[in-house]
Amino acid sequence: MTKFVDSEYVKNMREVTRESYFRYWDERNGGNVSYRLLTEEVEGFEDVHEVKRTLELGFDASALAGFYYLVTGTGRYFRNVYSRPELDLGLVKISEDGQSYDIVWGFEDGGKPTSEFPSHLMSHIERLKVNPNQRVVFHCHPTNLIALSFTQELSERHLSRLLWKMQAESIVVFPEGIGVIPYMTPGTNEIGEATAAKMSEFQTVLWPHHGVFASGSTLDETYGLIEVLEKAAMIYSQVGAQGGEIKQAITDKELQKIAEFFGMTPHEGFLDLD
Repeated sequence: MTKFVDSEYVKNMREVTRESYFRYWDERNGGNVSYRLLTEEVEGFEDVHEVKRTLELGFDASALAGFYYLVTGTGRYFRNVYSRPELDLGLVKISEDGQSYDIVWGFEDGGKPTSEFPSHLMSHIERLKVNPNQRVVFHCHPTNLIALSFTQELSERHLSRLLWKMQAESIVVFPEGIGVIPYMTPGTNEIGEATAAKMSEFQTVLWPHHGVFASGSTLDETYGLIEVLEKAAMIYSQVGAQGGEIKQAITDKELQKIAEFFGMTPHEGFLDLD
């Protein structure tokens, strides 16, 4: 039987975390990822059937009872995940009562999931209500998106419109726009609850002066979503570097036409079409 470390799931996590580090989105131990795996995707590996440790969650995750999550570790550096996945990644299974989880693979030096794990699971719960294929939550620190939170009105409508207008593909990739919460202390259940509430409406939520929480059906899709958001923010930054005067731009009616062509529905009330 094959070992889990050689699985496509670990391989994909290794690659995505390395790419995110190379983009300067995850300095030091910043950033974390959780990836839901199906039972049939896990049970064929020889080294995932023994419970190493059981830890308390600190909130009710019974909606995810029995689910497996491949997750990055607390205090771990994304730059190390590629070379030592068995230390910096772990596979956990949520208990039947949703109050704890079993570590069944990884974290071989005694580590445990990211301190943001409860926030991840809260967002997983909400996104599963919207999309039953939801499997990934990705938290990172994209430079230009964070910069916007210092200079722009922290309004979902304003930021969504700004990012949509920076490139034609934005409204196709995130037609619902981007959610925003107030600045809050990371690692707390409070920020997890606030983020999850926004995840019922948005795939991505901006944590002002900190980073983003993004969700999707696959690691590649979720990572690609952040790429598009950050590229749009980068273009805006470059416009500012070139003097800041916008002489021509995509209009709201043109954005609507793009969305219609690709079968997308922009967030209601975000476009001015009168």
